[in-house]
Amino acid sequence: MDEQRLIDLEIRYAHQDAALNELSDLVYRQGRELDALRRLVGDLRRQLQAMAPSNIATAAEETPPPHY
Repeated sequence: MDEQRLIDLEIRYAHQDAALNELSDLVYRQGRELDALRRLVGDLRRQLQAMAPSNIATAAEETPPPHY
């Protein structure tokens, strides 16, 4: 009886260990994908900023109000 319980516990441990390894690999792959997506978004943001300058004038470019 005790031997069967030990075998059952070892089987459960093996399944949990495999699941933990699988989840760890998944988290690692998702982290790498997230890093790649962040780089891509940064590249796209820089490209967009280079293509379309801001419509908002800087303080130096702004015309003074008429009461000056």
